[in-house]
Amino acid sequence: MYKFLLKPKWIAFHLLCLATIVAMINFAFWQLRRLDEKRTFNDRVTAHTDADVVPLNANLLLGDLDDLIYRRVEVTGTYVPDHQFTIVGVSQDGSNGTDAVNALQLADGSLVIVNRGFIADGSSVPPAPSGTVQLIGRLKRGQVAGTGEPSDDGSQQLTQIRRVDLRALRQQFDLPVLPMYVELLQSEPKEPATVKPVAFPSLDEGPHLSYTVQWFIFSICVAAGWVFAVRKSARTRAGLAKPKRKKTPPILDPHP
Repeated sequence: MYKFLLKPKWIAFHLLCLATIVAMINFAFWQLRRLDEKRTFNDRVTAHTDADVVPLNANLLLGDLDDLIYRRVEVTGTYVPDHQFTIVGVSQDGSNGTDAVNALQLADGSLVIVNRGFIADGSSVPPAPSGTVQLIGRLKRGQVAGTGEPSDDGSQQLTQIRRVDLRALRQQFDLPVLPMYVELLQSEPKEPATVKPVAFPSLDEGPHLSYTVQWFIFSICVAAGWVFAVRKSARTRAGLAKPKRKKTPPILDPHP
């Protein structure tokens, strides 16, 4: 009854359904891994945000940089003059604008890149404070362009940038640049009121769990569709193979 399932077109159908189910299950587990990564990131950010503020120096950055993401640090130095960058195409709290980025020179001569904050469109980007500056900020890894995204060419003089790409910004200076940058939280002397600290990241878990459920449901639907197609084809073939009953000829009435 089910010998038709071994025909080439049915074998191709089986393989297609199987490949689709396997792919969907893999997508589901990939979303679970993304969920686990998001939870790990949220736990790390929360722990580092609650940790004590530590002084920033080159020795602090010798270990695993991921263990320092969002760690609050205090820094003292002097902003490098004539080297101000603006990150274009930024939005925050429903407003479009730019981020002001400068390099702060530390006592040992090294530089740390500082994202001073967000400036909404309509306000000019103020220069960095002059003289000695004491600030508290959170450490971040350098940003890189995603697949297909344009990146900044650090071999040319930059003023407008797309992101805090330390590889590109490092080429703008003759002094060594630390491998992490700082998002400013507070500064002495204070920044102008038009400069808002970069918004803290959302620590929700995102849509990964719902996507996982959806992929599993899709895979079940494909399996159910395969069963339905097989059973329907089997019933159709069984109906065609059943012999037809001959109709009994009508009995003529001898006395019409």
